[in-house]
Amino acid sequence: MNTAQGARARARIEVTAAIKDEARRRLAAEGAAKLSLRAVARELGMVSSALYRYFPSRDELLTALIIDAYDSLGECAERAHEAAAGVEPLDRWVAVCEAVRGWSLDHPHEYALIYGSPVPGYTAPQTTVPPAARVGLLLIGVVRDAHHAPGGLRTLPPLPEELRPEADRIAADLAPDLPPEAVTALVAAWSQLYGLVGFELFGQFNRVVEARAPFFRHAVRQLGWGVGLR
Repeated sequence: MNTAQGARARARIEVTAAIKDEARRRLAAEGAAKLSLRAVARELGMVSSALYRYFPSRDELLTALIIDAYDSLGECAERAHEAAAGVEPLDRWVAVCEAVRGWSLDHPHEYALIYGSPVPGYTAPQTTVPPAARVGLLLIGVVRDAHHAPGGLRTLPPLPEELRPEADRIAADLAPDLPPEAVTALVAAWSQLYGLVGFELFGQFNRVVEARAPFFRHAVRQLGWGVGLR
C-alpha cells in the first residue's frame, strides 16, 4: 500500500468511527427507531451523499452499531472469564454474568439496541449472529469445563417427555457433548440473565430491589446452580 492509499484508508477509518459515534449519540437522544442517516450527516457537517459512501442505508449503519455493541459486550465478558481462570466453574459463571451487568449499566443505550424493543422495519442479518453468541459460548464453556471435571455436573431433573425432542435438537445445535437437561437449563439461564439486567436497566426493580449488586450476584449463582454447576 502506497502513502496515498494508506492516508485514504486511515481517513476512511476515522470518518467511519465519527459516523458511528454520532449515531450512538442519536440513539441515546432519540432511540434506534428514529435513527436517520440524514440527521447524522447534518450533525457531522457532511452531505448525505457523502455519508452513503460509508453506509448505503440506515439498516447497514444499524447493523454496524449492533455488531460493535455485541463485540464490546463479548470482549468485556471474555476479559472477566480470563481473569477468573483457575477458580471454580460457578465463580467463573458469576464473573461472566457480572461483567454482562457492568457493561450494560455503562452502555445502557447500546444494551437497549441489542436487547430492547425491535427496531421497526429492521431485520438483523446473519453477520450479527457470531458477535451475539460470544457471551452464550462463554457460559457453555463454563458448563462444559464443569461437566468434564471430576465430579461433573449435578444431576438435573428429568425433562418432560413433550420437551425431549426439542431439548435433543437444541443440545445437538449448541453443545452436543453436554446432557440435553443441562443445555435446556443453559438456554433458560441465558434468557434470565438478560431479564435480570433489563429489569434493572429499564426501572422494573425500582422500589422493589434496592441492593442491586448483591441481589444480582445471588440470582446468577442460582442460575448457575440450575444448570448443574456445583
